[in-house]
Amino acid sequence: MVKQANPDHPVHTLIAERWSPYGFADRPVREADLCSLFEAARWAASSYNEQPWSYIVARKERGEEFSHLLSCLVEANQGWAKAAPVLMLSVVTFNFRRNNKPNRAAEHDLGLSAGNLSLEATARGLSVHQMAGILPERARELYRIPAGSEAVTGFAIGYAADPDAVPDPFAERDRAPRQRKPLSAFVFGGEWGKATDVVGG
Repeated sequence: MVKQANPDHPVHTLIAERWSPYGFADRPVREADLCSLFEAARWAASSYNEQPWSYIVARKERGEEFSHLLSCLVEANQGWAKAAPVLMLSVVTFNFRRNNKPNRAAEHDLGLSAGNLSLEATARGLSVHQMAGILPERARELYRIPAGSEAVTGFAIGYAADPDAVPDPFAERDRAPRQRKPLSAFVFGGEWGKATDVVGG
């Protein structure tokens, strides 16, 4: 299933087709496809080429590993994410390796990496649902994440299910049209809150 965006200006097809389903089909993801997702993440831009991201991944066929990672999600997310064939955590490292000084762009760069991963997934017919609802300290304990690094988001990865096969309320969310703020609400010029004339302000 593809839930196409309706952009106001032309964008690449991968951007228009990328969306975050709650329902996932009972279909495994090939290891080769997962490797390509991580390769896309690897080539994201980052400050000083620091690449301050790490990923922890678990596939459903590895039952205990999958259960461990599922337990790092808040209960509300566990309810739907358990159907995905792949779960993942993103981890950010806050200081530069070269001088141990704070990297103000670390979380920004993690986001770029995750964005690359999501678009590569879309290109392969896969869907990625990212979530802020995780338990960072549970993740730290289970995976021995060191001080100076922290789990930031969770990911469910797989093939979007037909909403007719997804239980409510998740099916209702997957059927809902995609919506976004207009450009004038976040692209400013001259002063904060004033839309730039580039976007018709």
